[in-house]
Amino acid sequence: MNVNQSAPPVPPFGQPQPVYLGHHQSSYGGQPGSTTAPTSYGAYNGPVPGYQQTPPPGVSRAPPSSGAPPASTAQGPCGQTAYGQFGQGDVQNGPSSTVQMQRLPGYQPFGSAILAPVVSQPAVLQPYGPPPTSAQVTAQLAGMQISGTVAPASPPSGLGYGPPTSLASASGSFPNSGLYGSYPQGQAPPLGQAQGHPGTQPPQRSVPLQASSFTPPASGGPRMPSMTGPLLPGQSFGGPPVSQPNHVSSPAPQALPPGTQMTGPPGPPLPPMHSSQQPGYQLQQNGSFGPTRGPQSNYGSPYPGAAAFGSQPGPPQPLPAKRLDPDAIPSPIQVIEDDRNNRGSEPFVTGVRGQVPPLVTTNFLVKDQGNASPRYIRCTSYNIPCTSDMAKQAQVPLAAVIKPLARLPPEEASPYVVDHGESGPLRCNRCKAYMCPFMQFVEGGRRFQCCFCSCINDVPPQYFQHLDHTGKRVDAYDRPELSLGSYEFLATVDYCKNNKFPSPPAFIFMIDVSYNAIRSGLVRLLCEELKSLLDFLPREGGAEESAIRVGFVTYNKVLHFYNVKSSLAQPQMMVVSDVGDMFVPLLDGFLVNVNESQAVITSLLDQIPEMFADTRETETVFAPVIQAGMEALKAAECAGKLFLFHTSLPIAEAPGKLKNRDDRKLINTDKEKTLFQPQTGAYQTLAKECVAQGCCVDLFLFPNQYVDVATLSVVPQLTGGSVYKYACFQVENDQERFLSDLRRDVQKVVGFDAVMRVRTSTGIRAVDFFGAFYMNNTTDVELAGLDGDKTVTVEFKHDDRLNEENGALLQCALLYTSCAGQRRLRIHNLALNCCTQLADLYRNCETDTLINYMAKFAYRGVLSSPVKTVRDTLITQCAQILACYRKNCASPSSAGQLILPECMKLLPVYLNCVLKSDVLQPGAEVTTDDRAYVRQLVTSMDVAETNVFFYPRLLPLTKSPIENTTEPPAVRASEERLSNGDIYLLENGLNLFLWVGASVQQGVVQSLFGVSSFSQITSGLSVLPVLDNLLSKKVQGLIDSLRAQRSRYMKLIVVKQEDKLETLFKHFLVEDKSLSGGASYVDFLCHMHKEIRQLLS
Repeated sequence: MNVNQSAPPVPPFGQPQPVYLGHHQSSYGGQPGSTTAPTSYGAYNGPVPGYQQTPPPGVSRAPPSSGAPPASTAQGPCGQTAYGQFGQGDVQNGPSSTVQMQRLPGYQPFGSAILAPVVSQPAVLQPYGPPPTSAQVTAQLAGMQISGTVAPASPPSGLGYGPPTSLASASGSFPNSGLYGSYPQGQAPPLGQAQGHPGTQPPQRSVPLQASSFTPPASGGPRMPSMTGPLLPGQSFGGPPVSQPNHVSSPAPQALPPGTQMTGPPGPPLPPMHSSQQPGYQLQQNGSFGPTRGPQSNYGSPYPGAAAFGSQPGPPQPLPAKRLDPDAIPSPIQVIEDDRNNRGSEPFVTGVRGQVPPLVTTNFLVKDQGNASPRYIRCTSYNIPCTSDMAKQAQVPLAAVIKPLARLPPEEASPYVVDHGESGPLRCNRCKAYMCPFMQFVEGGRRFQCCFCSCINDVPPQYFQHLDHTGKRVDAYDRPELSLGSYEFLATVDYCKNNKFPSPPAFIFMIDVSYNAIRSGLVRLLCEELKSLLDFLPREGGAEESAIRVGFVTYNKVLHFYNVKSSLAQPQMMVVSDVGDMFVPLLDGFLVNVNESQAVITSLLDQIPEMFADTRETETVFAPVIQAGMEALKAAECAGKLFLFHTSLPIAEAPGKLKNRDDRKLINTDKEKTLFQPQTGAYQTLAKECVAQGCCVDLFLFPNQYVDVATLSVVPQLTGGSVYKYACFQVENDQERFLSDLRRDVQKVVGFDAVMRVRTSTGIRAVDFFGAFYMNNTTDVELAGLDGDKTVTVEFKHDDRLNEENGALLQCALLYTSCAGQRRLRIHNLALNCCTQLADLYRNCETDTLINYMAKFAYRGVLSSPVKTVRDTLITQCAQILACYRKNCASPSSAGQLILPECMKLLPVYLNCVLKSDVLQPGAEVTTDDRAYVRQLVTSMDVAETNVFFYPRLLPLTKSPIENTTEPPAVRASEERLSNGDIYLLENGLNLFLWVGASVQQGVVQSLFGVSSFSQITSGLSVLPVLDNLLSKKVQGLIDSLRAQRSRYMKLIVVKQEDKLETLFKHFLVEDKSLSGGASYVDFLCHMHKEIRQLLS
């Protein structure tokens, strides 16, 4: 069957459909004009404020200023939307104002020097640079390339125009404790022009063409074999080498005979424009690495003695050894910015199969019209190979990152709840898939054919409905399961344990009252907070009060249970000292309703800190505490969550006792993997029992030294819980972070006692799973608890051939108990395209999701393989992905070119960040516990979280006008981008730094810190003073908004330039070489190029 039918026509009935709020039917099936659905990187429309009006053709352009500052300091005011290199006083890089300006998306330098013009065309158009020197030809410095459409081979070098863009060689070799060899002769891969694929694109990825016109020059220029027109006016023959901007194509004027010379005055170059299509080619989203800089101070001219813009080159000069220009390689900042500009304004409508959604960094609205929102499911590729041979050849992992209970923005409706009564949800008899928009009704609506296994099923009489003239049910738009990608069914008693409906879940707070916990002030702080926090337990819809019951346990070497029954005047304590054989000493009065027992609970929370104030007990137990909580839930016959607050390694005599096994000497040896493995199997056994009972564990750790996070986190990890870690906890410094995390953790909506299964249509199947859950068999993901932050990542493999017409389908079904004790099924459906051309696979990938999968794959790998092996595996896989693209999709060109697919041009920079992460390459200051903590954290992160975790955001605070309160545009995570006269915020989802340059203006220091000079700022400050001025309010507001975007509270650390804390801050500048031996982005790109060349040769 054809899945495209899931984008149904407008219903023939004109009556309004009351069921859906904002369910816009007329545009179902892909918006008016289905050929212009959003694309992964859309057309660059929209004028750019950074460009000014052009001078008349005779006026020459302003020369590059002699003293342009280096990239790190020169940046336009942040109020401008473009990172343009033209200030307000500069002339426009383009034609007269009658032509609509296009955004120049190449990776513009932040300096103010003026560049040579930039062009890119749908088929390959080689940039015309100076003729190659013999050294260049020998070194085959042809060009680094990002691609989109196919092209013939590069022209021979005798034609008088050089390689796509010749770059000077990179300095030095690729550093890394011998893991990688150096790049041959210290050369960097050169950068080059855009390129593309054969074949047409699927229609829904075409781009609306931009109408634009210009007058071609009087005479033509030399023509490449694949060119559809002459050189654009103003295309320079001299000057610094220029590579093409991303995804921009230029119009194709009338073709001229090859060899026609181009003459005429060198007028101002035209801006890039969209081309009318070449016959047989859909418009491609081409791109290449952005223009290299023009001459600037601190950067020698790329070609010494290069001729002025527009003139013929002089005699060839030998190339000096020069580092690859960081501005000439793909910038994550630019890609994010371009996607926001192109795709942030339009809603993402899910009616069309296989659409690549906007990036996770773009704010966009989703309209569900038959496929699940990307907030619930994101895939590594939305167009999957038809055969397993093709998939093996490409090496692109086929995976989906699924977040079944994702929270939606307020503008989007939560999934509708469908109640089918006692008969329950309608399913396929053979494969048990649930009714969804892709099922096909036949025989007048009396039967339906399953879209997953093709089985024909009878429609029960109560579900029968007639079909319209298109074969669709006439009530399709009245039923969420027939028209939406995501919805919920109320489950019947058959879906419940022991065939009886569940009780509402319970929360048990288990507090460590050993000496460390009391002395640090943790116990008093926690008890004080719980008094008010218990009024905010999660509740269903409009319920007046939460149905969740609560219980309390304190412990050190023994456990204390509390009876807080509402009829008691004072709470009662019962001590269980036999931790080897744990039992719960009371049933009645242990789990209570908060409102009924409010007075007794408050009394208990007042007494706990006093009761243990003089304790001298330093030893703790751990496994018996979890055992006790689970037994309490079992006795109450309900699911629930344990909140454990724990401070030290459990060394007291008891089950699950641990010893200190921290050993840094194991790093970089074959035994390093043991540091990530649990010490004992006892915790896995305990976790299995917890999952069976629906007992989820959230662990809050407050260690002053090694506590063996790798072992203590096993139960939270396998039960779908979370781990929070506050090393060297001090109330005054850390209370805000701890209390914020606790509030969010207690209040968030959780599904309990959950089972998730992912079904697929014939041809692929789910083979591997990553995340915080337990699996008893190969298909069912069991989660004692699942919250809105957790993801399950699923990898798919082929078990048969797919066909392009039908595509491939995924259905994720999650059975869970809601906070009110209601048993529900949440269903998410997604249809993907299938392809027989590798080019289509590479054109529909999503790098952020790919990196999420690869990080999780690597982080699981360290449990069983040496870290070096894991790193090498990642590098090899990345090289194979890019080499396959180079070999099968890009046009033939010199081996010296590095060619990257448009959708994957950030794969090297992001992969390098994963390789340099603390888990795979720890610095000297990173503890074993830190590594284990981050490893389990990343395992269930969603795509947005891994994106910012591996490539942090660096935001300049003083470049935009103070009154502009919007988030400033980010800059690249490199020390080169820091100016000592500015202040920057850096965030990665867990950490938040405020970096203060040594030369910041005194007024700024006064406004932000309330002190008169840089030297008076306290380094390591974690709270900014609240001051009544615009800058202070703007920065505080920005910090609050960043924290609101993340699932964990980010504690602020103020870092002064040249201070000892700066080393920690620089660890997050991921484009630079790291102290632990991690490569810089430039060096890693050179290394990847070498790996790809080895594979190709």
